[in-house]
Amino acid sequence: MCTNQSKYLVLDGKTMSKTIREELKTKVEARKAAGKKIPHLSAILVGHDGGSEAYVASKMKACEEIGFKSSLIRFDEDVTEEQLMACVQKLNIDPEITGYIIQLPLPKHINEQRIIESVNPEKDVDGFNPINVGRMSIGLPGFVSATPQGIIELLRRYNIETKGKHAVVLGRSNIVGKPMAQLLLQKGTPGDCTVTVCHSRTPNIKEICRKADILVAALGQPLFVKADMIKPGAVVIDVGTTRVKNDSVPSGFKLTGDVDFAEVAPLCSYITPVPGGVGPMTIASLMMNTLIAAERADKA
Repeated sequence: MCTNQSKYLVLDGKTMSKTIREELKTKVEARKAAGKKIPHLSAILVGHDGGSEAYVASKMKACEEIGFKSSLIRFDEDVTEEQLMACVQKLNIDPEITGYIIQLPLPKHINEQRIIESVNPEKDVDGFNPINVGRMSIGLPGFVSATPQGIIELLRRYNIETKGKHAVVLGRSNIVGKPMAQLLLQKGTPGDCTVTVCHSRTPNIKEICRKADILVAALGQPLFVKADMIKPGAVVIDVGTTRVKNDSVPSGFKLTGDVDFAEVAPLCSYITPVPGGVGPMTIASLMMNTLIAAERADKA
């Protein structure tokens, strides 16, 4: 699974994601053979943002590959909060829907937090509902936000040692930074780290990063992490995915991470690429959560 380039090894999320999808496909086929319900993932998409459209399409494609059922519910940008809330409530009680996601961000006139809090925690495969966030924070079973869970799965499958390591998380978002810090802090493997969280108000970020055995960059600032911020031999996880204008490629833009890969990689033991690192693992984790939701529904 590792790709040799100079002194470092690439954490290949694309290949690992493919392996996970094959594992899930086998489990779905076993469910079919046993006469159990096929998992059904639904997605709510508001507006026509290109990035959101592409991301939802990739999720629907993953469902098809694995053998899940999937459905897409579209709303125009001017949808009212009450219309969206009514859709959420309908999905909450629909026995045919295993789990569902609401593609973020939502338009500014929508109270995003109110919508998230209205999602049935048992169908919250994105792991954003405060009940699931709370369960995750104290180590109880629940749905974990897909990106942090994908990173943990990548560390686990590559046998990256985390016990006793100093992990630095750049970013404090509710979707990535905070849950990532919690997961690395928890007892277990991967876990048992000493964790520092840095953000826009943190002084001496460079000095803190240079002490990190594991650095997770989730700031959304392209090429923020440079070579002078890296401890030799560190494991670097790049969560950033920003579209940066680039006239040298047909699309006119290039997907760029928070880490300056060319500068940083030679100093690392392991590093994730962008694209092909964390992104595919996020979708794989969402699929894992969807299957877990179906398995829990079997026992309900």
